[in-house]
Order: sequence, then structure tokens, then C-alpha cells
Amino acid sequence: MRKNNEMERGRPRGFDRDQALHKAMEVFWERGYEGTSLSDLTDAMGIERPSLYSAFGCKEALFREAIDLYNRTESPAAQKMLESAVTTRQAISAMLHNYAENYTRPGKPPGCMIVLAALLGTPQNRKVRDHLANHRRQGHEALRRRIETGKKAGDVPASADAAAIAGFYSTILEGLSIKARDGASRKVLTAIIDGAMASWDVLVHGRPDGRV
Repeated sequence: MRKNNEMERGRPRGFDRDQALHKAMEVFWERGYEGTSLSDLTDAMGIERPSLYSAFGCKEALFREAIDLYNRTESPAAQKMLESAVTTRQAISAMLHNYAENYTRPGKPPGCMIVLAALLGTPQNRKVRDHLANHRRQGHEALRRRIETGKKAGDVPASADAAAIAGFYSTILEGLSIKARDGASRKVLTAIIDGAMASWDVLVHGRPDGRV
């Protein structure tokens, strides 16, 4: 009896693509792109290499899908806070605190997958690093847009440099990820956020007392 096409390509019966992708995401998140081998992936996903290639194409394509999954599952709450808080300051503070909680959750790799997965690497993996850099730029742009919204609403001065403020807080966010990967507790990250938010008046007004 002739096997069906799926079995010929090496995918076992009962293969759960979504579950396998989630497992792959966790491996990439923990070990980074170049630190993850195909054997690491197939062991975690519970499949053979032919099944991986059939379902996802290649390691890079699998990684890109894993990044998309990470964005869908790990970022929505923080992004909702950024959009829904009454003032811009409250929005940025809530977003940072939410990420600090996420970065230090038991049972999850510490830090942010997008920040940590491929900061450095070999020339042949430049496209992977560029892909992640684009995601980080999108995060910066989301902050900038929120600050511009605050300017229109009147809780941020019209003279404030939205791009510069967004750059400051996106750098804080990326630093929190690195500190978490180094073992910093949520308490430590919270103290860093409090210090960053204490700089708000200087950033938006140019003076610590809020006067121009």
C-alpha cells in the first residue's frame, strides 16, 4: 500500500505543528539562534529532521515563525498597557513593569527573545540579526507613536523630542532583558525602572522640576 505524501516526507502521524513550534520557540529563546542546533530543535520538538524541513522549510524559517509566535504570546499585555493607559508616563511605566515581570517568570527563559537571540554571530546569519533588529526598531517606533499621542493629548509638551525619549526607554527595556538573563530579580529590575521613570521630567521638559 502506497504511503500518503505526508508520511513520505517523514512527518509522523499525530504531528502537532503548533506544539512543535512552541517547543522550538523556547529552545531559541533559551539558547539563541546560533547556539541552537538542529538536533536541539528536533529533540525538543519530538520530530525527525525530515519532519522539521517538511513543516517549516529550514532552521531560519522556523526561527522567524518562532519570533512571530513570541510576539503573539509574550507581548500583547505590555502593548495593550502602552496603548490604553491614561497618560504617556503611566503607559511607559506600566509597559516596563509588565516586561520586567515577564522577563523573570519562573518556568520561562529569562529576558527577551528578540533582544537576546541573535545580537552577534557569523556573517552568514546576518539576515537573522537584521530581522531581529527590525523588530526592535518596531518597538522603538511604538514608543515614539505613543509619545506623539501624548503630545496631542497635552500630557507631553509639544517641544519634547519623541524619538529621543523613545530611544531612552527602548534602551532601558533592552537593558532589562540583559540584566534578567544575567540573573537579576524582578526587584532589581523594578528599581531600574523606577530610576528610569524618575528621569521623565528631565526628558520631556528639560528640567527635573518640570519647568521649561
